[in-house]
Amino acid sequence: QVQLVESGGGLVQAGGSLRLSCTTSGRTFANYRIGWFRQATGKEREFVASISRSGGMVDYADSVKGRFTIDRDNFRNIVDLQMDSLKPEDTALYYCAAGQSPGLGQSAFHYWGQGTQVTVSS
Repeated sequence: QVQLVESGGGLVQAGGSLRLSCTTSGRTFANYRIGWFRQATGKEREFVASISRSGGMVDYADSVKGRFTIDRDNFRNIVDLQMDSLKPEDTALYYCAAGQSPGLGQSAFHYWGQGTQVTVSS
């Protein structure tokens, strides 16, 4: 079992930055791909970014490319999502997820955190 905990959410003005963190207890992150997803009110949960087990391969949704950066530190069992140039449309509940299957869909990730709220004001 992998238990994930997100932190770092909050309220920020448009154009600002936030850094989200995803940590785990128990099994090490190094065995899992990690993804970030988000769900805005009234919308379906969507993919944001993912990072491979070693950190050598990353993927981003088109909507966040050039603004968000995902990285990981397997020694500290932490994955961060640096979010810059935030827009009101980035407002959502952000989840981190862990999985061992290929692909960027939600079905590739088997363990999920509870989420952290990000609100971007205009």
